[in-house]
Amino acid sequence: MENKAHAFAAGIFVVAVLALLVTLAFWLKRDSGDRLVYELSSSEGVTGLQPQANVRYKGVMVGRVTAIELDPVVTGHVLLHIAVDAGTPITKTTFASLAFQGVTGLAFIQLDDVPGAHEPLETSAQNPARIPIRPSLMSRLSDQGANLLAQVELTAKRLNALLTHDNQKKVLQSVEHIGQAGLAISQLSRQVEKVLGTQMSAVNLGALAHETQTTLKGLQATGDAVKQSAQAFKTLAERMNAPGGAMDAVTRSADAFVATGRTLNTSLVPRINRSTDDAARTLRQVGDFADVLGDNPQSLLFGRGAIAPGPGEAGFVAPAAP
Repeated sequence: MENKAHAFAAGIFVVAVLALLVTLAFWLKRDSGDRLVYELSSSEGVTGLQPQANVRYKGVMVGRVTAIELDPVVTGHVLLHIAVDAGTPITKTTFASLAFQGVTGLAFIQLDDVPGAHEPLETSAQNPARIPIRPSLMSRLSDQGANLLAQVELTAKRLNALLTHDNQKKVLQSVEHIGQAGLAISQLSRQVEKVLGTQMSAVNLGALAHETQTTLKGLQATGDAVKQSAQAFKTLAERMNAPGGAMDAVTRSADAFVATGRTLNTSLVPRINRSTDDAARTLRQVGDFADVLGDNPQSLLFGRGAIAPGPGEAGFVAPAAP
């Protein structure tokens, strides 16, 4: 009979504690103060965003998401209803974006504004004002990645077009012409020395003029080929280094990826470590509590009680021999 009374008392205690916790949760989540209603219409998905999600203005908690539904005005858009504290400086230039917090992947609405004084945005419960929503960081990175791949593919095609078999032959011919020109100049120099060292004759002068003309033609052909190759390489370099070109796109994308990696390294990794430590500590505490409750269930109501004295302590009584 006594065990039944203890079990009944334990049940009443558990029910009372649960009711107290539920009441405390509702009390903590109650809304206090006046709030203004706004709408957000997004063309992108809002995966991870739930009703009652946080709304923050420049990182400060100012309200919550009250409802999420399809936009009846703009087909294919998602309509978000938010309630924001009346003191929040929402203006006509305020914009929203979808952000994510911690390691949970839960999303929240981030409100921001451009610097300067702007006219407040009027709204009402019957006719809520709409705040524009901009693409999130992950969406912008995805778009930049696609553009980067397109620029790299275009650059590869241009390089392949420049380094065709015919162009390679032209470059090799230019180098060969330069070598021939150098050899002809060397021969011309020796012949000039020979002519100056002996009596100049009409025959020698005619041969010298002919060889000089031939050498100049070879040099001109070589210069034209080298000029064409240099012009082609110059055009390619200008296209790659121009604003909005392949090198510019690669630089912007690399900066965006470096900034994202730095942000993840400074915010995500420490939070993962802290969450792991907290989870391990909680599991150890729950295990210790389960062991104590299994050994002495009545300790939930009456506590652990006094510990029996051990050998050598005052009041110790040795167990009777079997």
